[in-house]
Amino acid sequence: MTDLSQLVKAYDVRGVVPDQWGEPLAELFGAAFVTVTGADAIVTGHDMRPSSPGLSRAFARGAASRGAKVTEIGLCSTDQLYFASGKLGLPGAMFTASHNPAQYNGIKMCRAGAAPVGQNTGLAEIRELVEQWSETGLPASDATPGEVTAHDMLADYATHLRTLVDLGSIRHLKVVVDAGNGMGGHTVPTVFDGLPLDLVPMYFELDGTFPNHEANPLDPKNIVDLQEKVRETGADIGIAFDGDADRCFVVDERGEPVSPSAITALVAARELAKHPGSTVIHNLITSWTVPEVVKEHGGTPVRTRVGHSFIKQEMARTGAVFGGEHSAHYYFRDFWNADTGMLAALHVLAALGGQDGTLSALVAEYDRYAASGEINTAVDDQAGRTAAVRAAYADRPGTETDELDGLTVTGDGWWFNLRPSNTEPLLRLNVEARDAGLMADVRDEVLAIVRA
Repeated sequence: MTDLSQLVKAYDVRGVVPDQWGEPLAELFGAAFVTVTGADAIVTGHDMRPSSPGLSRAFARGAASRGAKVTEIGLCSTDQLYFASGKLGLPGAMFTASHNPAQYNGIKMCRAGAAPVGQNTGLAEIRELVEQWSETGLPASDATPGEVTAHDMLADYATHLRTLVDLGSIRHLKVVVDAGNGMGGHTVPTVFDGLPLDLVPMYFELDGTFPNHEANPLDPKNIVDLQEKVRETGADIGIAFDGDADRCFVVDERGEPVSPSAITALVAARELAKHPGSTVIHNLITSWTVPEVVKEHGGTPVRTRVGHSFIKQEMARTGAVFGGEHSAHYYFRDFWNADTGMLAALHVLAALGGQDGTLSALVAEYDRYAASGEINTAVDDQAGRTAAVRAAYADRPGTETDELDGLTVTGDGWWFNLRPSNTEPLLRLNVEARDAGLMADVRDEVLAIVRA
């Protein structure tokens, strides 16, 4: 039996094309997706990578062969695919490898209403069928093949987002947007059309080879161009999207990055003003500021594991109005509990344009602690190095430990989280403290143990 363990991840399918997969496997994934979900109709979309149209069409063939009608929305951002899944009430599949290099591609799948498909919610069964069929061939089906039709939903997506945030009365803003040659270049012009914004576009040309920089704004080197352009043009704000434009990153008028935790706190405050007393989800690596702000605005913070499937499950369980992650994924109840960087960006623009101050002044109250950012260390033995850190802090007075997701240790004015990567031999460290000196002390002590 073909082993797809390197291709099927915790939340999606992702690998190198054509080395690890291609259109024949994509067709099997389409057939398996329909079989597992029981869907009689689905919606598909794809990003700008050279391999995406072919993979998406092969997936549609496989789905149609099982009798499902397929609505193809074509070029789109991942959150636009979630919109289509929610609006049409159909399971969906998005062909993208997000911020990964050009040779990669993948599939993000969801059930109707953008409900996540992960290892425990259908992805394991899909993998099992594809592994089996890749050896035996796709079995014959009695179903009448479904029709495949095209349906552009970009305008509907833009209209929906703009009904959720009032931007009509904001002051005029100069906004630099770096799309990284990704799908933001497709969605931003339509979403921003007619708003009181002076848009300065960067790298809006759709190009899945990423000729200017990787479409991964979480890496500081990939926002250098944006920072320079904001300073050069005297812009009020800079926004960067990743490759599939489901995450947004913000820099202020000085070109300084605004942490995703600060954006989470800001948007949480706005959502709680609209929906008093609601729950807000945050993963365990977001800043202490987030639960503090949620409580200050009358909401209930709920801490969860890292990862969109966990966030979305908690959103559904608690009825939360909003959720945020340190990686700049932002989830909204008004968007089928799915993540949308574009809606988060509109909230920031509304907050900035609704007052006269700078962005740096606006976000200062949401940035209360010193943070290390995520530090990755390659290790041979993830469990062994984690155990060494656990042992070092086990009997230290005044510390508390939990293992909701990796190892979290909290002390007087500081905390750190150390967790293994799901896909690489890495340990990921995040540290936060009341001041930069204490943060550096804790960071250096933990790294010395990890790297011993």
